[in-house]
Amino acid sequence: NLSIHILSALLIYWFVMLTLRTPYFGWRISDCGRSKISNPEFRIRGDSPTHPFTDSPSLIAFFSALIFVIHPVQTQAVTYIWQRVTSLTTFFYLLSIVMYIKFRMQLSAVSFQPSVIGRQVFQSLKLNAKSYSLYAASLLSAILAMFTKEISFTLPLIITLYEFMFLEGKIKKRISYLIPLLLTMLIIPLTRLTGASFGDINEATKELTTMSRWHYLFTQFSVITTYIRLLFFPINQNLDYDYPVYSSFSNPDVFLSFLFLVSIFFITIYFFYKSIHRFTNAPIHPSFRLISFGILWFFITLAVESSVIPILDVIFEHRLYLPVIGAIIMITSTATYISQSISSHTSSITKYLFLSGIVVIFSMATYQRNIVWLDEISLWKDVVKKSPNKPKGYVQLGLGYYSKGFIEEAIINYHSAINLKPELTSDLLGAYINLGNAYLDKGLTAEAEASYLKAIELNPYYAPAYNHRG
Repeated sequence: NLSIHILSALLIYWFVMLTLRTPYFGWRISDCGRSKISNPEFRIRGDSPTHPFTDSPSLIAFFSALIFVIHPVQTQAVTYIWQRVTSLTTFFYLLSIVMYIKFRMQLSAVSFQPSVIGRQVFQSLKLNAKSYSLYAASLLSAILAMFTKEISFTLPLIITLYEFMFLEGKIKKRISYLIPLLLTMLIIPLTRLTGASFGDINEATKELTTMSRWHYLFTQFSVITTYIRLLFFPINQNLDYDYPVYSSFSNPDVFLSFLFLVSIFFITIYFFYKSIHRFTNAPIHPSFRLISFGILWFFITLAVESSVIPILDVIFEHRLYLPVIGAIIMITSTATYISQSISSHTSSITKYLFLSGIVVIFSMATYQRNIVWLDEISLWKDVVKKSPNKPKGYVQLGLGYYSKGFIEEAIINYHSAINLKPELTSDLLGAYINLGNAYLDKGLTAEAEASYLKAIELNPYYAPAYNHRG
């Protein structure tokens, strides 16, 4: 898990470095294949630097990757072994994007090769072959991402957005590059719905829940607001949130969250508008384009799990693993803009002090969060403390105690789960089965059988209860 996490961070570093060398930022490919600034749109004043990221683009990329690595909200995706599926999808996702950008930039280098004969023509053909091998790698990575987890459905949309925000070229050519990638979006719905009748499609696009799509959407307005709070103030993190499901748009939590998200949308439009129009004494600042792209990345990549496809658990921190990249791009770009607005002489110092402060604070928070994840008991104690009305925490804490031989403590927690009188769920059935196992370990056979019989009474088709009773 940690290796995949670090590899993804390296891809983020590469992604930011490549982005700061795209045509939007005034960079062109010379005939010798090296990049140089040539766009006068980004001249700030007089003889000052043409490009606000030229001072140290590698440091901006470094801080972007470093914040991704150490952000405490990443703990669940990295430390929780099961969520490797999320980090692995993100790795393929980033690899596909980086390969696509390299392909497009390599094509630009090929187009600048002089039309000559002989050996140089052969070199040009080799460059062309290399370019399309990068494209093939991008397409393959996209397919691998699609078969890893459904969140990769948004990958072609992000690449399309990137193409038209940062790259250039003839529209027909650009569309021809995007079509194969857009076609990969069919992989997930086709594999998900294979063999399903029209009547089954609605159920096939739900994750083990009877929750309506509207109720899930209303709840997600509030959930996304919580996600944004966790990005900037990662406090009170929880493996298993006790989050209410909202059934009305008029609920204040839903309505105010909706207004907050709409305001972010208009801010995004504003930054994008500022990135394409010049104003008197207010030249274009490339940070605006990166800020708008980062915000759009966050919402687009979150859309699969936070829209109208109901999932049993309405909120999980590991769902931020991919969207957080957009937030980080927005943070580093905003830091660049603000620091340069304050003072051109101390802009770099201000920016890097600010980003270093973020790194230190988030590192400490991540260290503390991983102490909670040290073992089953400490983790589920934290859950029970923060979600005292959910039976799952007590059941899992009981299992933690049971695995370490603390039978009495396990029995107490199983009873706590049952006393909450939850709806009939796997947690409730599990509580009775585990309680029976604990009684059996203490030699209390009658109490054990009573627990198994209670599980059978609740669900006569629950085979494990019969098996344990036998």
